[in-house]
Amino acid sequence: MAWNEPGNKGNDPWGNKGGNDKGPPDLDEVFRNLSKRFGGKGNGSSGQSFSSFSLITILAVAVVVWGLSGFYTIKEAERGVALRFGQHNGEIGPGLHWKATFIDEIFPVDIQSVRSIPASGSMLTSDENVVKVELDVQYRILDAYSYLFSAVDANASLREATDSALRYVIGHNKMDDILTTGRDAIRRDTWKELERILEPYKLGLAIVDVNFLPARPPEEVKDAFDDAISAQEDEQRFIREAEAYAREIEPKARGEVERMAQQASAYKEREVLEARGKVARFELLLPEYQAAPDVTRKRLYLDTMQQVMTDTNKVLIDAKNNGNLMYLPLDKLIQQKPATTELEATPQQNVNSSSVSTTRANEPLSGRPSRDDRTRQGRE
Repeated sequence: MAWNEPGNKGNDPWGNKGGNDKGPPDLDEVFRNLSKRFGGKGNGSSGQSFSSFSLITILAVAVVVWGLSGFYTIKEAERGVALRFGQHNGEIGPGLHWKATFIDEIFPVDIQSVRSIPASGSMLTSDENVVKVELDVQYRILDAYSYLFSAVDANASLREATDSALRYVIGHNKMDDILTTGRDAIRRDTWKELERILEPYKLGLAIVDVNFLPARPPEEVKDAFDDAISAQEDEQRFIREAEAYAREIEPKARGEVERMAQQASAYKEREVLEARGKVARFELLLPEYQAAPDVTRKRLYLDTMQQVMTDTNKVLIDAKNNGNLMYLPLDKLIQQKPATTELEATPQQNVNSSSVSTTRANEPLSGRPSRDDRTRQGRE
């Protein structure tokens, strides 16, 4: 039978023995009952003071434990997202902080580390070829609250967006470009497409870099594509070597052109100056010629003949007039240096002008007899 049913007079837990309901007991009666159960006497002022002191002590210890449990530390590279009763309450910087336990929640997030998510798979190109590609996306967290609560799993969302962007870009490019020269363009297009996909989701992420790893063709045609890539690399190498050779030869050619231009300019200047000198000399000579034409004409003739005969080794002797002539073979003395002393020791000979004229005039400087001498000797 329940204690509050009619007729139950001895089961009142509040000690109402009389059976009359006089309302709930006071707090002192409750504390006395608790004190009896924990070994107290349950009566008098000492029991009341003991029960009050115990409760206060328990409450004080609970408050101290609650207060100490609220201290936490945020690292230098982290930011803390504070929630109060589930609502966003701001962002916590690095250092030692305190929160109200069971009221505030703190979620630390590393915002300085660069994280990466790989993506790979066999994908179809625009020219209906299958190629295996691999991509590595590096990102950093910018907004900790958006990273935690804008999506169920920001990393999974980023992974799916990366796969979607990569398949879109690969599907709009040809296999030759993917495997050879178009990898950088594909990397940039994938980066741009990934940012476009992530923008409406506001995941609080920033893409740092997108690394497009070398793609691989199907195994059946791998050797042929390797040969094609090797040929293209050789082409680029030959182009670089040709450019290096051109950069080496071009300065030399420019220097040669500059040297020839300077020589031509100097030659032109010299010829112009010589021509001006000749004109000036002629202008000075003209009045002299007009004053004495015969003398000037003869002087010009002698000067011209002297200039012409300066470099010749022939000796001409005028044998029309009779008389003695002294002849010294200076040209032979110059040619025969070892015999110089003998020629200088030989006395000068006086010869008849007629004999000298016939022998010396017709004798060549080389020492061989002339044609007249050979004819005369044949007759004798």
